[in-house]
Amino acid sequence: MSTLKEDALKYHAEPRPGKIATEITKPTATQRDLSLAYTPGVAEPVREIHKDPEAAYKYTGKGNLVAVISDGSAVLGLGNVGALAGKPVMEGKGVLFKRFADVDVFDIEVETQDVEEFITVVKNIAGTFGGINLEDISAPRCFEIERRLQEMLDIPVFHDDQHGTATIIAAGLMNALEIQGKQLNDVNIVCVGAGAAGVASMNLLTALGASKQKLLMVDSKGVLHTGRTDLNAFKRQYAVETDKHTLADACRDADVFIGVSGPNVMTVEMLNSMADKPIVFALSNPDPEISPALALAARDDLIMATGRSDYPNQINNVLGFPFLFRGALDVRARCINTEMLKAAVNALAALAREPVPQNVLDAYGLDKLEFGKDYIIPKPFDLRLRERVPTAVAQAAVDTGVARLPL
Repeated sequence: MSTLKEDALKYHAEPRPGKIATEITKPTATQRDLSLAYTPGVAEPVREIHKDPEAAYKYTGKGNLVAVISDGSAVLGLGNVGALAGKPVMEGKGVLFKRFADVDVFDIEVETQDVEEFITVVKNIAGTFGGINLEDISAPRCFEIERRLQEMLDIPVFHDDQHGTATIIAAGLMNALEIQGKQLNDVNIVCVGAGAAGVASMNLLTALGASKQKLLMVDSKGVLHTGRTDLNAFKRQYAVETDKHTLADACRDADVFIGVSGPNVMTVEMLNSMADKPIVFALSNPDPEISPALALAARDDLIMATGRSDYPNQINNVLGFPFLFRGALDVRARCINTEMLKAAVNALAALAREPVPQNVLDAYGLDKLEFGKDYIIPKPFDLRLRERVPTAVAQAAVDTGVARLPL
């Protein structure tokens, strides 16, 4: 770990501090170039945009620019470290946007955790951007912030910790169910963690056909059931009438376990109490809800995914947010709606079922990789992602009437 720490600090500090920078996209070699880039030439696009705000998409970088905005209240597994300390993560998000989907990013760290102040800041700067990616904002505040900004703005407002995570979970689960011979509308699901990722994931799964009556959500106090009086509005929508009140109760006869909570909350006994051919997504990072080695030793009929890159089936948000925004920006979508998320899910799931290109095998040092228990979701370096997912997302935007441009 000391080597990782030293390497990470050196990586961020040298040879130039940070991970992102701006670039100039037009010639600046002559006096004429500069007179076009700035005064007097710049007055012409200013006049055009003043007449028609939509012209900003033609004459500025707005259409390919996303704001990654955070208040630092829920940064990775580090908790409420504050806005400035979260900046390396927001810069990292910018790296992933640019590397995988050629989307430009400004990272913005807002030094307030007051909902009203945060919303005001984002609303007032939104005109600069083609989209807003909310990041690492704690629940339940993140739900209200996203909802209200979506209502105020006519560009995509997307909380990756909610919908990005949900999209990749859903895509992986669809394929895991296929392999296990089960149907989404018929399986018993237990979700441990009722924060942003958990609620959004269950929202998307139910939109895809999962039954709320077969779904048990569990927070730190147990199953969300109708007898509890301590649930906020977002948790109450998943409260069910049941005599299962503990995580152990919930795991009994469950087909699917989705963990977005914390390390080592699932025991071998809980795993063994699940139905035949179970599916376990233990996504707490860096330490999963149950160790993959322990789980796979206990059940040979198990399909398992984690959030880690050193195990098969990594549920990695980089498979989602760059391509969701790429598709949305390409047709100037006003939002990223549920149908666009479902389109991304289906595109990701379908891609994993196709033969894996040699460049992907080379990138991961593998001789062979094919659809099955250890490969239920595409690898991030699969170049086909850049074409398939944005195209599906853009088509869904057009089909649902939120696109300003044709595909």
